[in-house]
Amino acid sequence: MPDPGCPRCPTPVAALGADGLVACPEHGAVAPLWRPDEPSYDGFAEHLRRADHFPTYLPWPLSPGWSVTDFAAVGGPERPRATMTCVSGTSELDGPVDVVVVAEEAGTGVGARIAGTHHDDPGADIAEGPPAVQVRIGSQAVRLWPVSTSRGPGEWDRSVVAGEAAGRWLWIVLRPASAMLLLRDDWILRDVSTVGPPLVELPFGGPRPPW
Repeated sequence: MPDPGCPRCPTPVAALGADGLVACPEHGAVAPLWRPDEPSYDGFAEHLRRADHFPTYLPWPLSPGWSVTDFAAVGGPERPRATMTCVSGTSELDGPVDVVVVAEEAGTGVGARIAGTHHDDPGADIAEGPPAVQVRIGSQAVRLWPVSTSRGPGEWDRSVVAGEAAGRWLWIVLRPASAMLLLRDDWILRDVSTVGPPLVELPFGGPRPPW
């Protein structure tokens, strides 16, 4: 089992307490972040048990040559607050690509940490102008707006879009920034917590994205 961490920063945290929270020197008492040292099928099965009813989204089906390179959950079965997955592969125009998908309750902060944005939630960015792209989750078309990374480090290395799905924030972070064009193909996300046996066929492994 991985050691718990802070969802908002990489600062080491104090041990898990009886209340199910960890103490971060920077952010106080927070729900623990659980991220395995390396992606594997067994680790993903444990992730889905920890996330319980909380959705874990993956692009579905994965394109040939792509694999799951990272995943994480915030909280625990009693009260999961967020999930994250990353799939990595190559595109003809962009070369190596990472696509990170985060679903989280408001104020959790893991989406903002991965995106490198200034605020914990997408904020006013998603209320201005038309959406940039949309993805499909089941029968729902989820509209996503660009989120500025101009106040974060490395603002030119990624594109970030966010919106709302099933009452939670949905973030998608793409590296490199030009890979944003991939989302124009009407991507489908699936909550894989309900998929069952087909998950055995998922490929795992590869370098984890930086965050």
